Amino acid sequence: MPRSNRPRGKPRDDEDGFDPDRALVGRRRTQDKRDGSWNVQAISAASATKTYTCPGCRLPITPGTAHTVAWRADGLMGEADDVAARRHWHLHCWKIKA
Repeated sequence: MPRSNRPRGKPRDDEDGFDPDRALVGRRRTQDKRDGSWNVQAISAASATKTYTCPGCRLPITPGTAHTVAWRADGLMGEADDVAARRHWHLHCWKIKA
């Protein structure tokens, strides 16, 4: 019988928190801009399935276009309100945002 290379038994500690959706979408990071701190997360072209309007240029971000999602990291109303107010930006528009 051929040997199986699959791990057996309980998953290792580094595999417990693996989220495949997060791996496809990208890792959240914090960026400082002139108007404050922002949480930023990259969206790959494969994960972009809806049309959004970029607040920087007011043009549509079509499905299949890699882009950035940003929301306030230093908002006054709390994290839930900040996440609800997140916006999808073209990569270039986010890069030149003041």
